[in-house]
Amino acid sequence: MIHIVLFEPEIPANTGNIMRTCGALGAKLHLIEPLGFYLDDAHKKRAAMDYGELLEIVLHENLEDCLKQVDGPLYCISRYGHKSPDEADLKSGEHLWLFFGKESSGLPMDFLKAHKSQALRIPMVAKARSLNLANSVAIILYEALRQRGYPALSKEEVLKGSDWL
Repeated sequence: MIHIVLFEPEIPANTGNIMRTCGALGAKLHLIEPLGFYLDDAHKKRAAMDYGELLEIVLHENLEDCLKQVDGPLYCISRYGHKSPDEADLKSGEHLWLFFGKESSGLPMDFLKAHKSQALRIPMVAKARSLNLANSVAIILYEALRQRGYPALSKEEVLKGSDWL
């Protein structure tokens, strides 16, 4: 199981996109409060669209509460990381935990320092500060799934049939 952890996400559209990505790819989504938006049933249903039944969301009151559940390798995705995702072993362990920071300021600096050897940076041009949060989650999640051999994911069209095209 791959766990995507969003620390205090602020932008509902990003989180909605991440919800759909996690649902489609079989990842569990963890949201650390406070959130910058409402996550009642109506908002969650609208954001997840028809992927709601595929998605498991866990809310945490704070970072410490979330860390109590970590039961496998943990990686922080940050512009301050010193390794690219392909240099990390994202296939080890039954559970993989990927932490992403809030859009405005990222992960807390003390948390990053405590996990410096597990901090990953998505390579980009030197003048770029960062990528969109939803895009970053998709990039890292696909790299983790690639390293794991895309477990339980279909590689062919199943709704219309593999011979549709």
